[in-house]
Amino acid sequence: MKYVHTNLIARDWKRLAVFYQEVFGCVPVPPERDLSGEWLDRATGIDEAHIRGIHLRLPGYGDNGPTLEIFQFRSMPAHPEVKPNTPGFSHIAFAVDDVAATAQSIFDHGGSAVGELTMREVQGVGLLTFQYVADPEGNIVEIQNWGKVGS
Repeated sequence: MKYVHTNLIARDWKRLAVFYQEVFGCVPVPPERDLSGEWLDRATGIDEAHIRGIHLRLPGYGDNGPTLEIFQFRSMPAHPEVKPNTPGFSHIAFAVDDVAATAQSIFDHGGSAVGELTMREVQGVGLLTFQYVADPEGNIVEIQNWGKVGS
């Protein structure tokens, strides 16, 4: 068994895909998807479902690593505001070299802060520097760096 992908439903899949490529170095895995038909209606439980999007290879795992599947349905309900404590899937996380610089890149690409840049020693593990941010559509992303205490 192995982990394959995480799906993210976007209001604008192309814009969100560019964000993850430019900020986190995700790489497109062709082809772009344009899917519809009776089979998709059955699979999703949605009449006349039509989705478009792409898979992006997540950094750090090579050609066979997991992907972020960014899809957009032709018809979608409004999405409630999500907070770090909202039940269900809350966020995805990326290990980065420089949390502050990555946060700034996120802001430069249309993202926003959810919380503040924070440092905390986790006994027996190391020094965690992290921040919760949001992509341009409000999805929460944790950026983190683990260092040695005293370095």
